[in-house]
Amino acid sequence: MTLVPNSIVIRKADRWYAIINIQCHVSIPNPMRHGHPIGVDVGLEKFLATSDGVIVKPPKFFKNLQSRLKVLQRRLSRKRKRSKKYEKARIKVARLHHTIDNTRKDFHFKQAHALCDASDMVFMEDLDYRIMAKGMLGKHTLDAAFAQFRAITKYVCWKRGKFFAEVNARGTSQECPECGAEVRKDLSARVHNCPNCGYITDRDVASGQVIRNRGIALISTVGQTGIESACAVGLPGTEETQSRSEAKPRKGKTRKTRK
Repeated sequence: MTLVPNSIVIRKADRWYAIINIQCHVSIPNPMRHGHPIGVDVGLEKFLATSDGVIVKPPKFFKNLQSRLKVLQRRLSRKRKRSKKYEKARIKVARLHHTIDNTRKDFHFKQAHALCDASDMVFMEDLDYRIMAKGMLGKHTLDAAFAQFRAITKYVCWKRGKFFAEVNARGTSQECPECGAEVRKDLSARVHNCPNCGYITDRDVASGQVIRNRGIALISTVGQTGIESACAVGLPGTEETQSRSEAKPRKGKTRKTRK
């Protein structure tokens, strides 16, 4: 085994950080598909909602400190550039941005570990959050940093040996997780009420259950054996699959043994 060390020194606000990377030529197997699956739906009203019914409210780090940041930026704009007072005011603004970023990242890591504690397989949507950031709610989307949370969750799952996958995000909020029927809802409707099967639950929890069902269908494909298909037994929207190792009756006549 060979070690290739590498170090990077960066500066954030008025603080210096040293990042040390050690590359080892060791093959690490990918996490296996096993255990309890959950689907995670993220949004602005609820930061995340899982298929198990866990709901986490958005902390809104930037919005809580926006008034303080506005005061510091106004003071900075009144200072003469390249002066000592200007540099002190600039460092205060950068330090507050750095605090917001560190607090948000710490929250994301804690939520990712909580998801890994509650499950063995985590499924999320393959959304492009850059498109959401360009809309009228772009500031709130950037404050939540959904893309960073998904990347951190994927890393934490790999580190802890949990399976992670992304599923198709089209129509997850317009589908019933119990019967699979299409249930049209606008953004003002926060409760999922299926007219076909009568299933009623929170809108975001239902989306998480649809994500979970799509994740199970994604890994339970033809050619996969055993444990992946066993995860789908008993879950809503799925059917039991026959094991490939089950013996099937042989067609035609059997050969008689000689006496």
